[in-house]
Amino acid sequence: MRILALTALLIVTPAAAQQASPEIKAELAKGEAVESVTNGDLNGDGQSDIVLIGSGEETRTVKAMLRVGGKLVTIGTLKLDTYPLGAADVSITKGVLKITDLVGGTTAVNTVYRYRLAPGPRPRMRLIGIDAMLYSRTYAHDGFELSWNLLTGDQITRDMKLNKKGGDAAYDPIIEKKAKKPSKPLYMEDTPDPNALIGWGEK
Repeated sequence: MRILALTALLIVTPAAAQQASPEIKAELAKGEAVESVTNGDLNGDGQSDIVLIGSGEETRTVKAMLRVGGKLVTIGTLKLDTYPLGAADVSITKGVLKITDLVGGTTAVNTVYRYRLAPGPRPRMRLIGIDAMLYSRTYAHDGFELSWNLLTGDQITRDMKLNKKGGDAAYDPIIEKKAKKPSKPLYMEDTPDPNALIGWGEK
């Protein structure tokens, strides 16, 4: 099985996030506390923009905000699964916002979301790629991977079969299929449910 890459840049740990400024805490949805705060430049203007994740009993919300004239302006929100296996990893590199979220239980789904700012009169965070992997943390069932580049329309799926031959690998070699799935521009609020993309709950 592939090793999950859960690296992050500029991420604030959940403990440190609790000390977030009143300005940041004011952006939380009702009933949510700070899960993480990430600083980085989303629009290339040299100012430090903010990606906030708030979590509550029944909600987890990502909020991407530009700093404009000393104020924070929301340019995208994303609802995350409410059963995380740890805090999501967030990084901003060369204007690309990357969110890696591992959720579930013994059956887990690891999702990587990638966004880039779509400029204009109403700046918004556009989804440019999404990867999702369903697997068993106890090696109880087969797995499945999907990778979708929304800019090119390229979509790759991989069936991962449990390794029954012994050895260190959890899964046998992956059966890979490639297809084209063009899409109109999708923004952060329109992000498809990774569970639906990989058919979790339907298999």
